[in-house]
Amino acid sequence: MTHDDRPAWIQREALLLAPYAMSAAATAGRVHPEPAHSYRNPYQRDRDRIVHSSAFRRLAHTTQVFTGEMGDYHRSRLTHTLEVASIARTVARTLRLNEDLAEALALAHDMGHPPFGHAGEDVLDDCLADHGGFNHNRQGLRIVELLERRYPEFPGLNLSLEVLDGQRTRAEKSRSDSHAPAPLLECQAVDAADSVAYDAHDADDAVELGLLELGALEEIELWRQAGRRARARYAALDEPQFRRAAVHELIDLLVGDLLSMSAKRIDEADFADVDDVRVRGAGAVGLSAELAQQKAALEKLLFAQVYRHPVVVEQRTHAGDALREMFSFYAARPERLPTRLDVVATTEGAPRAAADFLAGLTDRGALEEARQLRAGG
Repeated sequence: MTHDDRPAWIQREALLLAPYAMSAAATAGRVHPEPAHSYRNPYQRDRDRIVHSSAFRRLAHTTQVFTGEMGDYHRSRLTHTLEVASIARTVARTLRLNEDLAEALALAHDMGHPPFGHAGEDVLDDCLADHGGFNHNRQGLRIVELLERRYPEFPGLNLSLEVLDGQRTRAEKSRSDSHAPAPLLECQAVDAADSVAYDAHDADDAVELGLLELGALEEIELWRQAGRRARARYAALDEPQFRRAAVHELIDLLVGDLLSMSAKRIDEADFADVDDVRVRGAGAVGLSAELAQQKAALEKLLFAQVYRHPVVVEQRTHAGDALREMFSFYAARPERLPTRLDVVATTEGAPRAAADFLAGLTDRGALEEARQLRAGG
């Protein structure tokens, strides 16, 4: 019996990963070359760099749809990110994909979100209309490539090229390019996990906050299926218990369909390797047409009754006004920005530097900053 001198993680990949998975041993490396680590593979190092970054920590106090002024129950960007990572790891492991890569991609996927959820993004995009606009996916890439400053040797986090490419794919997915390579299956798994997580949890948060009645959800077939499964599993539930059980069943229903349909597509495609995935793997990981249609009906309800709810709109408007005032102030006075943004202000202009500063604030920090400016600070 011969002794295998390869690192344990390489041996593990050889045993567990499918040919169509992205092996860390086959990584294209980093922009700034670094020595290999003694016991962590490249994607595990990426995960750790992301988790220890300041941009990741601020997600704990940054909201998605519901601003912090509406209470503390609802998900933050951080809890959402952890939920996405959990689902993505399950999908990756079941489909024999690279779980470490999927986890790193999931943990990084929302790092570029500004305060106040999509309201903040809309305001900054409008403020930067003549300066390239603002998009949270592009901002996330900007953070890990430029703005984070944790290492003396290079700007950013110097993540593996596969993680950067995954974030770049998200940033550019609105642009139609038939010649662009298909995303890695790990990247597709994270996108699917993200969609499952935010639909289920926005519904849960909306009911808890009193913005949506359970009766409205009962009009949606996907929710009815989840509810039937919850009642079949538990004999007697009060309303909060039922809602939590139904959310659990909703996620399980969607992830189960996602896994079975993705496995079927992958099996039928018979991908030879990762290069084959990049050529013809678009859409391999995803829901069945039936569940996708039912999920779209849930999203339509959430958009009409939650995202456009007067309370949500009022809070978004209030938060957006504060952000717009701060942008105008700092874009006209770049000398008031932190010195770490001096290079950005000089090379890319004061508006971009102002946006970088504001996008890096938490909801609470942005409200306090606005309060101080209005008080003459």
